Amino acid sequence: MIDPKDLDHCREAIRHGSLSFHAASKLLPASVRDPALALYAFCRLADDEVDEGDYEAGAVFRLQERLELAYAGKPKNAAEDRAFAAIVEAFEMPRALPEALLEGLAWDAAEKRYDTLSGVRDYSARVAAAVGAMMCVLMRARDPDALARACDLGVAMQLTNIARDVGEDARMGRIYLPLDWLRDAGIDPVNFLREPLPTNDVRKLVKRLLHEADRLYRRSEAGIDVLPLQARTGIWAARLIYAGIGKQLKRQGYDSISMRAHTSTTQKLGWLAQSAARTGLSLIMPRSAVIYAQPLDEVAFLVDAASQGRVDAGRSASVLDILAELKARENGIGTDRPMA
Repeated sequence: MIDPKDLDHCREAIRHGSLSFHAASKLLPASVRDPALALYAFCRLADDEVDEGDYEAGAVFRLQERLELAYAGKPKNAAEDRAFAAIVEAFEMPRALPEALLEGLAWDAAEKRYDTLSGVRDYSARVAAAVGAMMCVLMRARDPDALARACDLGVAMQLTNIARDVGEDARMGRIYLPLDWLRDAGIDPVNFLREPLPTNDVRKLVKRLLHEADRLYRRSEAGIDVLPLQARTGIWAARLIYAGIGKQLKRQGYDSISMRAHTSTTQKLGWLAQSAARTGLSLIMPRSAVIYAQPLDEVAFLVDAASQGRVDAGRSASVLDILAELKARENGIGTDRPMA
């Protein structure tokens, strides 16, 4: 299993880098919390390398190499990598799940933009729902219906992130809002990136995205209530804390450009108490029929991979295609124009 020293390193990385997950993780049983902290530390390190590195494509290629080594049982000599390799072995983690994350980070490095909400969900499936599916694997919960609802939660969380970070992303030259929404609102992406302003039209788009997130948060609840009992409170906490960011955005008039939405410690404590109450209710309430809803089309491949449990399942054509495109860009072939 995970070396205690490596686990301590991962725990510290999450404590400083992801306050919301760190708070929610305290409610998970140790059998899930420890590998979850290691998983999040590995994913967080990968995400930070792409977001903050001077050479984004290089960060993606390094992550590809790290995955290769971890699945070969020869991880890079770093705490996060050794811990992740231990998780792969102990939980038979399907390779398609971290490879989906790799693909999403490659899309970031390629500055891909998304024409429709479905495209944004495609991206969210990779950078967030894939992590939700991996969390289910850590809980030994491979039922397709539970996995579908976990993916709903992951996509909802990522949509919340996008809504919160519209201004921050724009100042970095990035747009994650659906381009057809911008066109319908008469917003020119070039002008918006040049001078992002919290206009009424932009606020309406943030509100619209949060409505989609709320729909998926509600769908996800049926899945939380079928997870192992000891894990439910922690996942409820993650759901409520993240949705709370959207509520804060609503309070500030859906302005995520001139200010950033923050939640307080007091609020988090309130949501933790609600999480315990919701777990208690799950013991007496009948199973919701929503658990049987079909997965989003954009996450179906994650549900299939996690439920089948084949460790070696991976190397999808789409992953290889985006890596080949990044390599072509690195070699000066093709265009510098962001992908749509």
